[in-house]
Amino acid sequence: MPGDGGFARVIDVLPEMLAALGETGLMVLITVPIAIVVAVPAGVLMWVARPGGLRPAPRLYLVVNATVNLVRSFPFLVLLIAMIPITRLIVGTSVGTLAVTVPLAVNAVAYLSRFVEQNLLQVSPGVIEAATAMGASKRRTIWSVLLVEARPALAGSVTIMIVSFISYSAIAGLVGGGGIGDFAIRYGYYRYETAVMITAVLVMIALVQLIQLAGTLTVRRLDKRL
Repeated sequence: MPGDGGFARVIDVLPEMLAALGETGLMVLITVPIAIVVAVPAGVLMWVARPGGLRPAPRLYLVVNATVNLVRSFPFLVLLIAMIPITRLIVGTSVGTLAVTVPLAVNAVAYLSRFVEQNLLQVSPGVIEAATAMGASKRRTIWSVLLVEARPALAGSVTIMIVSFISYSAIAGLVGGGGIGDFAIRYGYYRYETAVMITAVLVMIALVQLIQLAGTLTVRRLDKRL
């Protein structure tokens, strides 16, 4: 059984820790843009098509809403395993950091789509009615009014999604995805190296705090009420 080794051991595994941190960063850099590009239109579509929306389409809303709920109902571990054939088809392998970004992106799209829909529902109906009364087309109303008014909430939702990815990086280790969470488990749980695990956890906490701070500052900058 590997021993603790004290905090001197942290120096020895620093290259591995930095590599794991880079893997987490790669997951976020690949997944977040994909999630935003797909989830924002999907969320807008649900807002438009829902009963009482800008252009109600009950059947379309039912299909999109059910799909989002279906994906969100899967625990990430189950989704990770269930998507192995699809992941292998898309990236050519089911193992590694690049492979884990596929189920991460699918999961992120489903969650962010729901967030986007809820964010848009928080926009005052009076703003939409005023834009429509002034002759704005539906497309212009969505692009120039709805999404502009919802920007602070959308930025907050993206921040929440990114923070969630940090915890998912621990599960990503099951398919060799790596990440700082997986690093903490491998050294803290499997090797009983307490000092290394504590350091990895502190790095995760610092990373989450930095992301949250950046998200909060972005929300404040976008919110004209603040």
